[in-house]
Amino acid sequence: MEGITKRFGSATALNRVDFAITAGEVHALVGENGAGKSTLIKIMTGAYHRDDGAMYLDGAAVDFDTPAEAQAAGVCAVHQEIHLLRLRTVAENVFLGREPRRWGLVDWPQMNAETQTLLSSLGLDIDPEATLGALNTARQQMVAIARGVSLGAKVLVLDEPTSSLSEREVAILHDLIRRLKAQGTSIVYISHRFDELYAVCDRVTILRDGALVATRSVEGLERIDLVCLMLGKSREALRDGVTGFAGHRAHSNTNEAPLLHAENLTHGTRLRGVSIDVGKGEIVGLAGLLGSGRTETARAVFGASPSEAGTMQLDGASFAPGTPQDAIDAGIGFVSEDRKAEGIIPDLSVRENLTLAALPLLSKYGIVSRKRQTEIVDRFMQRMGIKATSGDQRMRELSGGNQQKVLLARWLCTDPKLLILDEPTRGIDIGAKGEIQHLLNELADGGLGVLMISSELEELVEGSSRVVVLRDGRNVAELRGEAISEQAIIHAMADS
Repeated sequence: MEGITKRFGSATALNRVDFAITAGEVHALVGENGAGKSTLIKIMTGAYHRDDGAMYLDGAAVDFDTPAEAQAAGVCAVHQEIHLLRLRTVAENVFLGREPRRWGLVDWPQMNAETQTLLSSLGLDIDPEATLGALNTARQQMVAIARGVSLGAKVLVLDEPTSSLSEREVAILHDLIRRLKAQGTSIVYISHRFDELYAVCDRVTILRDGALVATRSVEGLERIDLVCLMLGKSREALRDGVTGFAGHRAHSNTNEAPLLHAENLTHGTRLRGVSIDVGKGEIVGLAGLLGSGRTETARAVFGASPSEAGTMQLDGASFAPGTPQDAIDAGIGFVSEDRKAEGIIPDLSVRENLTLAALPLLSKYGIVSRKRQTEIVDRFMQRMGIKATSGDQRMRELSGGNQQKVLLARWLCTDPKLLILDEPTRGIDIGAKGEIQHLLNELADGGLGVLMISSELEELVEGSSRVVVLRDGRNVAELRGEAISEQAIIHAMADS
């Protein structure tokens, strides 16, 4: 792939990106959210059409208009969510849409026999006649890969293939990848888990903000350098820069019982025993690379993805939210990282968006008091400097920064004890970013506890009294006071 460019309206998702993979190579593709990995893969597999650039397969120019065209040429993808038919057999899924026939009817014995031969060649002990849904996730993933191989895949894209697998199942998958590599299949491997990249990959390509950062051999590439490339930092800048930020917040009373105490939170393979405390009037930063468990921790505390194990206390009382409503009733607010999908309702007004969480407080017999609603909206629009023509302006017409302020106001008008912010300044201009950071400091000074997730290391260093670093769903470091620095956070993220 040469000079691949893709635009969505005025936004450029990929800007002249080069990517190349050789026969029998396992090539990792990494980058944080919004780096452009998914867009590049969708162009590679025919789901999107590039706006500029060129693609070559075996030296010949190719141009896929659909995934079916890409598959026919030998480029197949196995996605994180398995897109197969759970109520059909393994053999039916492998040969879906191209079943062998005899006298116009499906030749079941031949299909089952060919599937058995294929599975055996891949070292897989799976019954071709088993119903797919009866298999565990790992085996379903193997069937999806086997289908790609049966299509004659020259290039096989594995998108987060181990996100739902146990360590034993990951080992089985890696054995299969090595077998495919030995057979000459090229594999594009997308994963946020460094251990896996170093276990099976030959080279790694790093994307950031839609642009190519570098392509390096995995052998000899230190993890700290890989993290620096992903985050846009250099070892030299970290070494020569500030190592402790004098302006970070101090916790007002370290002897005071924490507002939130969470211990050993566990959820599948995403959270593996995360523990975290947040005090009253404290801003606690939560750091980690994509897939480290940051958002999963926030969702567990908020009851959006309840913890399967572990305990929590809120303001000294036992706390186990089964739903977000339980967390809201207990005094917790949550601003999601995905503002458009999980935050704003674009066609409703600023007034309706801002007071959404407070509607039970503004209603009597199911009827919302428009007077009380307007009072709240006017107060918070003025307090937070929300720029809108009026409270009746549609939410979609506001800038990203003002939309984010509305979402903050939505929770502040419920008078919460704890506010969870997942990437609170992503996608907004520097002016709005500064205003939001200033507001958070004011709120914490007023006694509000804040748990802040951010990929912006400067934001964590400058605004947090403590920074908890996660990796692979586990705590790996807690930094306090002068120990908080970009260098310390990156080293904690990268250390094996």
